[in-house]
Amino acid sequence: MTDDRPEQEPERSPLGMAAAQSGKHLRHARRRGGEEGKARMRQLEVILVIAVQAGLAAALATLIAQTLFGSGMHVFAPAAAVATIASAIGQRARRTFELLGGVGLGIVIGDLLRYFLGIGAWQTGLVVGLAIATALLVAGRGGALVGQAGGTAVLISTLTPMEGNLELPRIFDALIGGGIGLVVVVLLLPVNPIRVLDRAASPVFSAIADQLGEIGVALRQRDADRSIRSLERVRGLEADIGRLNEALSGAEEVVTLAPARWHRRRQFHRYANSLTHVERLVLNVRVMARRSATAIQYKEPIPDELPGAFVRLSESVLKMREECRLDDKPERTRALVLEAADLAGRAWAHGVHSFGDTLTTDLRASASDLLRATGYEPAEANRLVRTAAAAGQHSIRPLVHRRLHRAAKRNFSTRDARLSRRSSLRTSNRARRTRSTGRPRRSSPAR
Repeated sequence: MTDDRPEQEPERSPLGMAAAQSGKHLRHARRRGGEEGKARMRQLEVILVIAVQAGLAAALATLIAQTLFGSGMHVFAPAAAVATIASAIGQRARRTFELLGGVGLGIVIGDLLRYFLGIGAWQTGLVVGLAIATALLVAGRGGALVGQAGGTAVLISTLTPMEGNLELPRIFDALIGGGIGLVVVVLLLPVNPIRVLDRAASPVFSAIADQLGEIGVALRQRDADRSIRSLERVRGLEADIGRLNEALSGAEEVVTLAPARWHRRRQFHRYANSLTHVERLVLNVRVMARRSATAIQYKEPIPDELPGAFVRLSESVLKMREECRLDDKPERTRALVLEAADLAGRAWAHGVHSFGDTLTTDLRASASDLLRATGYEPAEANRLVRTAAAAGQHSIRPLVHRRLHRAAKRNFSTRDARLSRRSSLRTSNRARRTRSTGRPRRSSPAR
């Protein structure tokens, strides 16, 4: 007689187990290496663009300064142009105005104090200190205004005795350099705002999608440590979110000032709206990672649909990034989000305890945020998620709802019949009293 029992997996030798573990680590290292290689390539691309812009701006600033003011040491014009280019993306216009304001402030303070105090070592220190203090009071923080105010005050107090009339050349060089820097980044070599956004958003989208998938795997395998590791990885996204905000500011500057990029405005605003809600999703993922670990540690029931909802939400995040980059309609993203809400409703209908209940609630809130990221208004997004979750609940427990409905209907029918009988009794009693009115009593003789 043949044995129908499934074959047991043969026990592995220590060498085989070590080889399998090494292969797992090797695959992980390859995946991490590929991600780091892509990040380096994106960084090299940004460096190349900024280097070309800075070189072109410095050359043009020097050429224009020599053409307008004759040959000489026009150092400030290319320096101002490079300072404008090298500033943080999205802050170049503000950086240019701060640069010009700092130059003017340093010239005024340096000339006034030099006129009253004279030239010397302690006078130079006093001039620079007062220029820095005044710039900090005006700006409220450090930056180009403070640096240029201090540097200009040093130049005025130290170089004026050897070479006079530095004030006007310094101002004109700053104007030329700052203006040329803006012209290069706005007109001559404007960056593609969508590529800037996508480069900065890629690590954030990938991390959120990966950790949502990891939470789903942790729930399916009941591995609390895996959820805690996901929580730590999501907490490490602060630097990436900071770079994303800088990229948002830079892309907005480009689509506002660069005529060659005005046709990207609609796509930029849609992408920026998506990223705003994705930042909120980061907080939700942290909360869900913590609560999933707690649910596992408390040995609460975890329906199969709950990990599936996390997987659907992970897929919707990746799909949303793809549709934003390609400027496609977010139909597939919306479908995946609603599938996640449906699975959350099914999981709740199967029966969950306190932390599982909060997990389904957080899933629905995250689904609503993602629908808002695709362009829905808050009320409409909440309604769609509520409808999808209710459909999932009813698909698991339809008989219970029908029995409750029939029971309620029977209760209403019984109550109506009881009220009808009482009404008919009252009517018959009233009619009997009416008929008996005016009749003599049987015990008394008629008159």
